[in-house]
Amino acid sequence: MEKTLIVLKPDAVSRGLCGEILARFEKRGFQIVEMKLLTVSRELAEEHYSEHKEKPFFAGLVEFITSSPSLAMVLEGQNAITLSRAMIGATNPLDANPATIRGTFTSDKQFNLVHGSDSPEAAEREIALWFSK
Repeated sequence: MEKTLIVLKPDAVSRGLCGEILARFEKRGFQIVEMKLLTVSRELAEEHYSEHKEKPFFAGLVEFITSSPSLAMVLEGQNAITLSRAMIGATNPLDANPATIRGTFTSDKQFNLVHGSDSPEAAEREIALWFSK
C-alpha cells in the first residue's frame, strides 16, 4: 500500500467541490488515513512549494494557497501516487482529459483545484510537512 498527499485547494473548497472530488477517490478504492480543513500558513506554503522558490510564479502559488481554507488529506491505496495523479489530470485544463478532476471542473491553469504528490519521496516529505505529529 502506498500513501499520497492530496490537497483540495481554496478554489475547490470555495466552489463546494470537496465532496464530489473526495467521492471520486473513495469510489476508486482509496482509504482516507488523515484529513483536515485548514487555512495554510505562509510558512507551510513556502516550504511546500520550496522547489519553485526561484520561479516567477512562486509568489502567486503562495498567495493563492494561503487565501482561504484548503482540505488536506492522506490517501492510501495500491499505486496511490500514480493513480491519483491520473485521476487529477494535467495542470493545464486544456491538456486534461475531460474525465479527470481538472478536465471536469476547471478551465484555469492557476486555479486547478487539487495538489497530489508526484513521487514517493515527495509524498513522504509532504505528508510529514502537512501532518506533523
